[in-house]
Amino acid sequence: MMTEHVVPGFLVGHWTHPSGRTGCTVVIAECPALAVRDVRGGAPGTRETELLSPGCLVRHLDAVLLTGGSAFGLAAADGVVRWLRERGRGYPTDVMAVPIVAAAVLYDLSAPDPVVPDAEAGYTACQVAGPHGWRSGRIGAGAGTTVGKLLGRERATPTGIGAAVVNIDSNSVGALAAVNAVGELVDPSTGLIRAGIRADDGSWLVARELILTGSSLWTQPETNTTLVVVATDLALDQNALIRMAIAAHDAIARTIRPAHTVYDGDTVFVLAREEAPTSPAQILRIATATEVAVERAILASIQDNR
Repeated sequence: MMTEHVVPGFLVGHWTHPSGRTGCTVVIAECPALAVRDVRGGAPGTRETELLSPGCLVRHLDAVLLTGGSAFGLAAADGVVRWLRERGRGYPTDVMAVPIVAAAVLYDLSAPDPVVPDAEAGYTACQVAGPHGWRSGRIGAGAGTTVGKLLGRERATPTGIGAAVVNIDSNSVGALAAVNAVGELVDPSTGLIRAGIRADDGSWLVARELILTGSSLWTQPETNTTLVVVATDLALDQNALIRMAIAAHDAIARTIRPAHTVYDGDTVFVLAREEAPTSPAQILRIATATEVAVERAILASIQDNR
């Protein structure tokens, strides 16, 4: 079952390969969105993320792409750029508007015949994007994701992409999470493992115990990453978005154990529909809503997938 949510001002589209082994997900801002990014994993694969650093010229973007296919999947961003260009979207220059599309990849390649999203995949995701695309399931960038790969894929658990929205008065804070971590997924309200490394008897093994005892024999550092997009129709300033990105990573650390490892490329994007000064009290409330939304989205990534 796929739960649908809406965040005004943002459209979401998913493309899933016919094999069901990979895909991509695009979040399109209906108007250029104020944006920040926060990369904390040790093995990221990204495009146009430095553009969103504090102090850089460009403060707004047109879309974010999350994609499978490892570095090959970054080609899907070309399709997103083409779709936006056809509609005259982008950063204004004296020659033409240049679409600003940030992207991040996760590793879902599988032998013997790996499949990857390409430019047509990114374009198609844009074509089907709509306000009700905030869905959970093994679709889009979550089509080929798993968690608990510390001892190899044969002991891992299928996940997907998760979506959640937290309402603040009449506004919304939404989160999408494509969960493909080396460690396990934990419910922070109970501390119980919800998905991760399977033992021979079907129970869960504890990643930290395996690491601390030296029992981890896994040697493929490129096969992980949790990607998150947070979007809100609230009017905020850049400082608020930076605190929201920190809160999103807090949520990753509370629900994925271990998080931000050298083997993961954990990346968060935060988008706001409008820009306006934000008070410290407002920032606290919005950051808390972000943490809750991301936790819920990560947990939603495993619904009906096991």
